[in-house]
Amino acid sequence: MKYTEAFDELQEIVLAMEEGQIGIDDLAEKVKRAAELIAICKRKLTATEGDVQKILKDLENSGLDTNSNS
Repeated sequence: MKYTEAFDELQEIVLAMEEGQIGIDDLAEKVKRAAELIAICKRKLTATEGDVQKILKDLENSGLDTNSNS
């Protein structure tokens, strides 16, 4: 699942909860699904952060100036 898909689904669940659209019978299931989606988003963000850090480190090690405006 892509980050945007997980995030969009999570937003739908939160909105439905805020608007009282989720009945008590479905609440536990929706909370469990929300927790799964949060874990997916967190993993994707952590992986992306690691990738960006590696790219920046590689650029730094190659002698390129990452602060240059040109």
